[in-house]
Amino acid sequence: MKNEFITSRDVDFAKWYTDVVKAAKLCDYSNVKGCVVFEPAGYAIWEKMQAVLDNMFKETGHQNVYMPMLIPESLMKKEGELIEGFAPEVAWVTYGGSKELDERLCIRPTSETLFSDYFSNVVKSYRDLPLKYNQWCSVMRWEKTTRPFLRSREFLWQEGHTVHSSQKEAEEETRQMLNIYKKFFEEYLAIPVITGKKTEKEKFAGAEYSLTIEALMYNGVALQSGTSHYFGQKFSKAYDINFVNKDNKLEFAYQTSWGVTTRMIGALIMVHSDDFGLVLPPKIAPKQVVIVPIGNVSDVVSKIYSLLKNAGISVYVDNSEKSPGFKFKDAEVNGIPIRIEVGERDLEKNIYTVARRDTHEKINVNCDIDIVSYVNFLMDDIQNNLYNRAKDRRDKMTYKAENVEQMKKIIENNPGFIIADWCGSEECESSLRDINGLKSRCILEDEKPDHNCVVCGKKSKYRVVWGIQY
Repeated sequence: MKNEFITSRDVDFAKWYTDVVKAAKLCDYSNVKGCVVFEPAGYAIWEKMQAVLDNMFKETGHQNVYMPMLIPESLMKKEGELIEGFAPEVAWVTYGGSKELDERLCIRPTSETLFSDYFSNVVKSYRDLPLKYNQWCSVMRWEKTTRPFLRSREFLWQEGHTVHSSQKEAEEETRQMLNIYKKFFEEYLAIPVITGKKTEKEKFAGAEYSLTIEALMYNGVALQSGTSHYFGQKFSKAYDINFVNKDNKLEFAYQTSWGVTTRMIGALIMVHSDDFGLVLPPKIAPKQVVIVPIGNVSDVVSKIYSLLKNAGISVYVDNSEKSPGFKFKDAEVNGIPIRIEVGERDLEKNIYTVARRDTHEKINVNCDIDIVSYVNFLMDDIQNNLYNRAKDRRDKMTYKAENVEQMKKIIENNPGFIIADWCGSEECESSLRDINGLKSRCILEDEKPDHNCVVCGKKSKYRVVWGIQY
């Protein structure tokens, strides 16, 4: 039986999403308009994501730093495209205590300006390069419409900023970070993604080009899930970041930037969860196994707990004074991948029950089994099942279109990714927004167009993935 507090996702997807967030106690609304409170269960998922990604960054030579959260207006204005792109979303500090400031300070919407200002002071020679930095912080963007995890005024993220002595090295960095994001999404979050280049209209303000990973949610709406930007020398020229190269000549440096945010938690919910509550892949679940004792079984429970914990598996025992049925439902709504039910009657038969969150399957297991090996096997199987299930659905909801009418029919009836060729005209690209806000998601760089432009019918330059977005 589905959870009575959760609306069916096939009836009202938006309400279902909010119900799952509330039921699993991931976050709560605050009295600060547009901002949420991260509750322990939600923040624990972010901590797990942070730990995995942080390790991946450090394995590739990146170091963590921290920049101020306030940016002087004059500094922000040095790169014209950036300030123009973020101006509608910037929050300004105009008073310090009771005194009006001589210069407005913006609360960082992103940190390119601060990193570039810092780099201009510390980069002198090619021997100083590369500098490969990352910071974990919050940013603020004055969004008009907000939704927990997906879009809020203040959100958590990581932003990488690197500076290099050559274009080749900087572009390799841009690709490397995109591939790290892809690996993280597919191997840890069990979410298949499409990678490609953003169109000129959709790229990051100030970038030469932007690369993206795009995921498809259960309801066929796309989610931009991570981006990696090649800046070339745009910021280094604006902020005077130059160095003496190997030929003893001054040269402007080459930069990149890349980031992912807490909207990854929203992606997890919208790709994997169901009408019973949250579903988490074992590799990213803060709590992987729950043991539910039924009756006087403490010795067996302690043994199982110790074996799993000593093997590095995140396990806990639900010793609350609630009924077994309530404990089962609690584990289910919170997305615990594996539940082990240990009951007196079952132990008389030398068995206990193992329940999988992904399939709702209950398995009678002999007490003599190697429980560590079995749980590890199940976690791998659940991880793979969630990925394959999401990929099958994504593939079934990926369509091809040769004209605007076909695109309109798809979006209005069975939304998803639409692959369609495009001439490269911004006018053609913008015109598709009239179809429920349809936008380009990315250019498929390894695929060549074989049809005319889906809008104007002229010769195409690119094969593009289109979709409606969060």
